[in-house]
Amino acid sequence: MNSRCAACKYFRRRCPSDCIFSPYFPSNDPQRFACVHKIYGASNIAKMLQQIPQHLKAEAANSMYFEAWCRLADPEYGCVKTISLLRQQIDHAHSQLAIIQAQITFYKAQILGDNNQTQNADQWLPASTFHK
Repeated sequence: MNSRCAACKYFRRRCPSDCIFSPYFPSNDPQRFACVHKIYGASNIAKMLQQIPQHLKAEAANSMYFEAWCRLADPEYGCVKTISLLRQQIDHAHSQLAIIQAQITFYKAQILGDNNQTQNADQWLPASTFHK
């Protein structure tokens, strides 16, 4: 006999073989369902999972869990705060990358300039000045 999923355990009911919750809310992680249920409600979770194509249901359940967890951790901003922080990190990384690329270009130009100056000096100075 299979154990009940986290949703059926939460509601203290028998878990049917075709339970919509069992693949996404396993019995070994009851907090996952409790968190999502607190924000969305079980009937809304079931409706969302029924309307989504099968190959996207696991990702949708993960997304609902992440969003619910963020909302419980930060009721005012929820996952928007996390998204905003990640966006700031991406912007900072882009600016750092631009600075480093500019430095690389500068140093390459310096090296090429030094090589050109050395080659130009070789053309104008007699060979005996280099071999003393």
